[in-house]
Amino acid sequence: MADITEKNKNNDGETGEKPRTRHKGKHDKDKPWDDPSIDHWKIEKFDPSWNESGMLEVSSFSTLFPQYREKYLQECWPIVKGALKEHGIACELNLVEGTMTVSTTRKTRDPFIIIKARDLIKLLSRSVPAPQAIKILNDEMQCDIIKIGNLVRGKERFVKRRQHLVGPNSSTLKALEILTGCYILVQGNTVAAMGSFKGLKQVRKVVEDCILNKMHPVYNIKILMMKRELAKDPALANENWDRFLPKFKKKNVKQKKVKTKEKKPYTPFPPPQQPSKIDLQLESGEYFLSDKKKAAKKWQEKQEKQAEKVAESKKKREQAFVPPEERTKQDPNAGIDEKHDVAALTLSLKKKAKDFGAQKSAEKIDVGTYIAASDRPSSRRKQKHS
Repeated sequence: MADITEKNKNNDGETGEKPRTRHKGKHDKDKPWDDPSIDHWKIEKFDPSWNESGMLEVSSFSTLFPQYREKYLQECWPIVKGALKEHGIACELNLVEGTMTVSTTRKTRDPFIIIKARDLIKLLSRSVPAPQAIKILNDEMQCDIIKIGNLVRGKERFVKRRQHLVGPNSSTLKALEILTGCYILVQGNTVAAMGSFKGLKQVRKVVEDCILNKMHPVYNIKILMMKRELAKDPALANENWDRFLPKFKKKNVKQKKVKTKEKKPYTPFPPPQQPSKIDLQLESGEYFLSDKKKAAKKWQEKQEKQAEKVAESKKKREQAFVPPEERTKQDPNAGIDEKHDVAALTLSLKKKAKDFGAQKSAEKIDVGTYIAASDRPSSRRKQKHS
């Protein structure tokens, strides 16, 4: 320190410390992890030797499950308990309160396994089968529960869009599972998905686009198929793929016009009060009748209505037996009365027969022509040949 003060002495003999200068990049040294051969995205399996002392505090998570899952959870709980015991996690199934609880123990070494156990009980409560849900305890497997119940108004619309996501015979859902590499389960108001981070991101986008009616899942499946093909080409690895992907425009579907009721003219006075049943009985005098007479009057009215209905039904039945009108050839020169008069029709027919007979008798028949024709048979043959 004495050497520094001596160097920094001024001409006046006063001592003072020289301010330190900062050198940029002074601590920029090669770190052991800055190696291109190391894959930073690789998830290494946890080694218990990394945390030999265990956990200092007890961490626990609890979740509710619906009543219809109670029977299944009772059956599969020994399998779940055995899977969690391998990682040092204690679990409890409370059927009275309808809850599942997981907590750390003294044997727990992996600090992140309690988060995985929390995801496990969440998946079990969302109707995911136990053998599939246990896979979440692996380090490379992640899960995402997408809430879709509050995205759409109207139950019918929600059910219809959810069915678009599933597809006929679950074909759309299967195609989505193959392309994203995730397990997807649509149940009630949620969609449970299990897989890698990249796959879960794609699943969430497809689900939200479908429920919000932005894009049908089939179009998203086409885009994912094209992306898979483009990823195989190393020349296009660092290029933008937007020019290769299809762009689907949303068509405006004509909506039904809402029928608006015609507004009645505004009147400041309220409408007159309608007479009640008792008022009507007082007007007609029925109110003062005895119970016996009232019953007799009601019975009489009932009989009258019944008689009217019987008459109507009888009339309808008789209509089937009414013969149709016969269509006859009518003379246009004849009068209206003659058309329907049978006697006039017979007279006209007799007159026509007499006229026809007179016409035949008036014709002159030349017998010589027939005889001459019989004498010359050869001439006819010649004429035919010519």
